Amino acid sequence: RIVNKWTYVLLAIFLGFFGIQYFYAGRTGAGIACVLFSWTGIPGLIGLFVGIAAMLKTPDAQGNIEV
Repeated sequence: RIVNKWTYVLLAIFLGFFGIQYFYAGRTGAGIACVLFSWTGIPGLIGLFVGIAAMLKTPDAQGNIEV
């Protein structure tokens, strides 16, 4: 799925605890799983890693990346 790079990175880093980046990318199942397990803190850690990985991807001419 094609999403804006910096929007995805910011959502993953700051709201990754609730899996908001997955809802933004259209991956509703992964987003719901993050919401269900948010009490463990694991989705927040995963969100941080996903945000850093997305930050390292090269965007296209419009600033979008594929996730």
